[in-house]
Amino acid sequence: MLDIVRLRILAAVAAHGSVTKAAKHLRYSQPAVSHHLARLEAETGARLVQRVGRGIRLTPEGEHLARRAAEIVGRVDTAAAELSAMVGLRTGRVRVAGFQSALAALIPHAAATLRREHPGIELHLVDAHPQVALNLLRDGQVDAAVIFRYDDTTPDDIRVTHLFDDPMHLLSLEPGQTLRDHRDSAWIAGCDNCRREFVAACERAGFTPHIVYTSDDVIVEQALVAAGMGVTTMPGLSLRTHRAPGIEATPLPDFRRRVYLATYGDPPDPPATAAFVAALHHAVQQTRPGEPAPPGEAPDGRSPKNPATRSGHPSTSRGRCAQ
Repeated sequence: MLDIVRLRILAAVAAHGSVTKAAKHLRYSQPAVSHHLARLEAETGARLVQRVGRGIRLTPEGEHLARRAAEIVGRVDTAAAELSAMVGLRTGRVRVAGFQSALAALIPHAAATLRREHPGIELHLVDAHPQVALNLLRDGQVDAAVIFRYDDTTPDDIRVTHLFDDPMHLLSLEPGQTLRDHRDSAWIAGCDNCRREFVAACERAGFTPHIVYTSDDVIVEQALVAAGMGVTTMPGLSLRTHRAPGIEATPLPDFRRRVYLATYGDPPDPPATAAFVAALHHAVQQTRPGEPAPPGEAPDGRSPKNPATRSGHPSTSRGRCAQ
């Protein structure tokens, strides 16, 4: 039988790329890590690592076992957290993956409720694109995921709860405009992998957009619109994380994304996860996240004197794919 401690060590070596970094992460000595790797090779009868210069690298067999080890360790950690959480929710842990604007505009409200009502629960957050978040959920590395989809389909192996519809908006310098009003305008769009729904919406309006600027950064996109260099579309939730002065945001009928909470496995959820789910639903009710903040006002009611840092995290504008 494989030893869970040794599997954890192998997974750490794979994740961190060296014995030294894995030992530091696990708070083991380097000789202890090397010893456990040698014992794991003896247990499996397979060569898992090979020396390269002054370091090591995983063999194909080692890489395969390391991937499985990460899944196993994730499930074991989940089980431990569930048992801990069952003790009256005095202790416990919930790990949540979410896309950028949800982490900035929605989940902090849920976190505040969770901390107030269950101060013993640790909340761990991961910034992840929806597909990555679902993979983390399947692998047992997170307990819940906040995701979005542009259609009504959801994965068959995941339990999802619809949270709200997030309408897309046309960003321009004039209010009340439509996509078709800008059939001859310069457009700002995201990367090739994340502009599909936008292009499809324009084609439904009867034209193909003339894309002259490519950016996945909400601050850059809004700055270009404010400077009169083009127009773009953006989800309402992203507008709650940043809104540049001078731009107009007009909701677009029939163009929206659906935001879901995803969990894995049969109900009921573990107590700590259930507590977070309740806090998230409360946050949705309180913040009405499907609506953008009023013009000239940050989501918390402050004046946007420094819009580039309104979310409190200037470096979080990492992409339309994860907005």
